[in-house]
This record gives sequence, structure tokens and C-alpha cells, in this order.
Amino acid sequence: MIEKIRKNYLSFLLCCMSIVPAAAIAAGGPVVELEIINHLFHPSELIVPANTKVKLIVYNRDQTPEEFESYELNREKVIMGGQRAIIFIGPLAPGEYPFFGEFNPRTAQGKVIAQ
Repeated sequence: MIEKIRKNYLSFLLCCMSIVPAAAIAAGGPVVELEIINHLFHPSELIVPANTKVKLIVYNRDQTPEEFESYELNREKVIMGGQRAIIFIGPLAPGEYPFFGEFNPRTAQGKVIAQ
């Protein structure tokens, strides 16, 4: 009987240990939103916490596609007109990380500031 209780208790503990990391991931870190309007990023500067993974949601309010591109962040993602994309960045060391729109590089520019 004691062996059965011990076995059930260990199973319960293992189950709880596997649920906690999943719950922590589901809670997630900070979420930052960025919009593309008239081939410009709004806001053009995003301030994020350093050393933290961030969920970046990019809304393309234009009718034409745009590509979020950053060599420093090692990210590129095409966002069709009227659509949104989710891009995870970080954890980032304190500093500035420029990004631009590949299809409109002269106007669509911005930077992530990790502090």
C-alpha cells in the first residue's frame, strides 16, 4: 500500500514539474506593438527591457507588403498588407538595434532600444 502511494506521489510531482514551465512560458514576457503606416514604422523607437525575451507584434496597416528586417536582431519577416506578424526578439544586451522595411528602406526605419 505504501509503495502504491509513493508511486502515485512521484507521478503527481513529475506531472506538476512539467506543468510549471509550460505555465511560465504561457504567461510570457513583455509584448511590444509596432505599426507600419504609409511606409513608416510607428513608433520608430521601441524601448524594451534588456536581457528579456520580447514578443513583438507588427501590424501592417498599409495595403502593400513590407518586410521587417534587422541584421543586428537577426530577424526578417514579410508582413502582407492588412496583416500582422509576431516576431520574438531577445534577450538583448543593453544597446540599440536598428531595423528597417526591406521594401521601403528610405522611409521605413526604426530601432529597438534595450535598457
